Amino acid sequence: MGQSPSTSVPSPEINRCDVSNLNRFGCGDTSGDFNGGSPGDYTDEIPDECLAGVFQFLDAGDRKSCSVVSRRWLRVEGESRQRLSLNAEAKLLDFVPSLFARFDSVSKLALRCNRKSTSVNDDAMILISLRCKNLTRLKLRGCKEITEIGMLGLAKNCKNLKKLSIVSCFFGVKGVHAVVYNSDVIEELSVKRLRGDNNDDAESVYGNENGYGCSSLKSICLKELGNGQSFMPLIVASKKLQTLKLIGCVGNWDSTLATVGKLNTLVEIHLEKVQVSDVGLVGVSKCLKLETLHLVKTPECSDDGLVAVAERCKMLKKLHIDGWRTNRIGDDGLISVAKNCPKLQELVLIAMYPTSLSLAEIASSCQGLERFALCGIGTVTDADIECIAAKCVALKKLCIKGCPVSNVGIAAFASGCPNLVKLKVRKCVKVTAEVAGWLRVRRSSLAFNFDHNQVEGMDGSGSDVGVQETTMAFPPIDNEVNIIDDSPSTSNNNDNRWSMFRSKFNFVPCAFRRWTNIDTISSNSFS
Repeated sequence: MGQSPSTSVPSPEINRCDVSNLNRFGCGDTSGDFNGGSPGDYTDEIPDECLAGVFQFLDAGDRKSCSVVSRRWLRVEGESRQRLSLNAEAKLLDFVPSLFARFDSVSKLALRCNRKSTSVNDDAMILISLRCKNLTRLKLRGCKEITEIGMLGLAKNCKNLKKLSIVSCFFGVKGVHAVVYNSDVIEELSVKRLRGDNNDDAESVYGNENGYGCSSLKSICLKELGNGQSFMPLIVASKKLQTLKLIGCVGNWDSTLATVGKLNTLVEIHLEKVQVSDVGLVGVSKCLKLETLHLVKTPECSDDGLVAVAERCKMLKKLHIDGWRTNRIGDDGLISVAKNCPKLQELVLIAMYPTSLSLAEIASSCQGLERFALCGIGTVTDADIECIAAKCVALKKLCIKGCPVSNVGIAAFASGCPNLVKLKVRKCVKVTAEVAGWLRVRRSSLAFNFDHNQVEGMDGSGSDVGVQETTMAFPPIDNEVNIIDDSPSTSNNNDNRWSMFRSKFNFVPCAFRRWTNIDTISSNSFS
């Protein structure tokens, strides 16, 4: 005990070829490694392009960590970053030169400012546009200090801007026209809660100096606008418009839709909580290339308007209707759709009263129907579900929510709809867990989502059939960076207040859930 072993331990032999290979792959000074020194940078021999490619797979936090490893990593990380999200408070102006000297390849930029802070102004907007001349996407949110002057500078300096999203800004329609009428490449425009001057002569003041007009616009989304009528000339003048979304905008849109229909370029139309009647739908029916139509809570639309669309729009593939329990769209409109739209692939019916006549016609005539949703349909019966199971042979995804069907109807899918891959049954009080287990055994390949007692959170919008934010909003930014934002979040405080209120008054929002959830279908119902 306490003595070293009698046999000596042989020292490891170092192969000279191995050492040379280590040097070749950038392992630094190997003599330092074996003599107690610190190893070199193993990435020295990796080209900047490869290192940048590695950074593209990292999220924002990991990229920030990598940027402090070395000066080279800091430089490569900045040069390879294409997406940037900044807290657009007024103090950002002082950081713009150094910030965009590092991030000199940004092509997708988001500037966000909370409503209690002072946002960047025209000077900052113009300076950013000078530093980001390769900008292709821009989102402005809560930038209340930017006027049409800053937007005009943006249009003149960023000639490659293709997508513009505006939320809660104050430069009015004049600021939008300043960009649109001075660009020949902008394709997508999204405007939400815009306020400010709505001079009808904005086009003559800021537009057409280069003769571009809005000839390149392909998508327009207007949401929650009190001044929506100011955009009518812009919509009508967009000769290449393919997608039009009007959500919660004040004013009568019949005349606009009647005029736009003559262009015969629209492929997708989304109308939600807007004043549109059958006159507008007759205008929509002139869009012979129409493939997607959403009619969400438009109480003035009736069977007559839907029949006009169905009889002329033979290319229709997706149809979403939220009847808002007005019972103005029913069997006549749906039967016309079934008979005249042979390419229909997706059908969503919410808060309507169709009978077996229309549902049987849909099941028989729409042989290409792949996605079908019935939500809050109080008139659907087990016989209707059995008819769908027997005749919808192409159906792949089916959602039944808040309908008075029972185990008898659901059991029909044990052998019906041979191509069905996903079945979602929710809030159907007559469907029990027994049939769910039985169906999973009989058809193990079917993804059966059964949820009878789930309590959902309230949806303030009352409908999530449509786009949640806007199609122009950027997709999730994996490499997003927030440079200036040091202000604490108030979400926890709000949550605490809500919890206190609920516990003090014993508030249970069951009634609100009953009003909202039975009439809605989530955007991932078909996912």
